[in-house]
This record gives sequence, C-alpha cells and structure tokens, in this order.
Amino acid sequence: MNGGSFLVDSNLLVYAYDRSEHEKQGKARDILDALESREAGVLSTQILGEFYWVVTRKIVAPLAPTDALRELDHFLRAWRTLEITKYVVFEAAGGCVRHQLPFWDAQIWATAKLNQIPCVLSEDFQHGLRIEGVEFINPFKVELFPKE
Repeated sequence: MNGGSFLVDSNLLVYAYDRSEHEKQGKARDILDALESREAGVLSTQILGEFYWVVTRKIVAPLAPTDALRELDHFLRAWRTLEITKYVVFEAAGGCVRHQLPFWDAQIWATAKLNQIPCVLSEDFQHGLRIEGVEFINPFKVELFPKE
C-alpha cells in the first residue's frame, strides 16, 4: 500500500484473539505477523488499553487477564508504541470540531497525524477516507502486502 508505517486500531488486534470470528481471526493474525516482520506496525497506549479491555471482557471466549497481560508485554516489546500526549488530546478535540469525529476515533486519527503515520488500519472508519493526510484502510478489504 503505502510502504510506510501503519497505526493499527484495537479491532484488528482483538480479531486475532477472537475465536468466534474464524475468518477474520486468521486474516488478522496474518496481517499482524506481516506488520511485525516488516516493523511497519505501530500501536498507541490507547489502542493497547482498548485491546486489554475487550479481550478480557467482550469477546465470546475472553482471555484470562494473565494471558492478555502476556500479549500486552509482547506488543510492547515487539512494536513501536506511541504515548497519548496532551497534544494528541488537543488535536483529537479539534478533529471532533472540524471533522465531526467521535472523540476516541479522533484520538486515533490525531495520534497518526501528529506522529506522521500516513495510514490507520481499522474497520471502524470509512474505508479509503482521508483526513488531513491520514488515510483509513479496512485491512479486511484489501491486500496490504501483495505477494510478488
């Protein structure tokens, strides 16, 4: 796609652990493996918090908190992780005003924008939407890394 970095939304992380969504689980794992091996995936503290909350409470077969903690540790060691700063919060609020984004979605957008990450991988945004230089891609609709 863009050859750069991708900010990965929590829904992609969650699908990799959600056994009730077999097709998406396999694709999510493949995407995460490809991003990790290319060092192209980026996470944020917000996204990791959402991941932990959802996989321990909201999926059909929740992870034990100790298992989710082990996965968090893996992500923190293997992936670039961005902090949510006061500047991200301020930019997110501006995104709510200028683009009518819900705040938590705006915070993901602002994290990408302020850290110059051109693409957010998420199924929660309109596929192909571009806001102030950040493109939103549904990774279940495209081949991120086409085979040569």
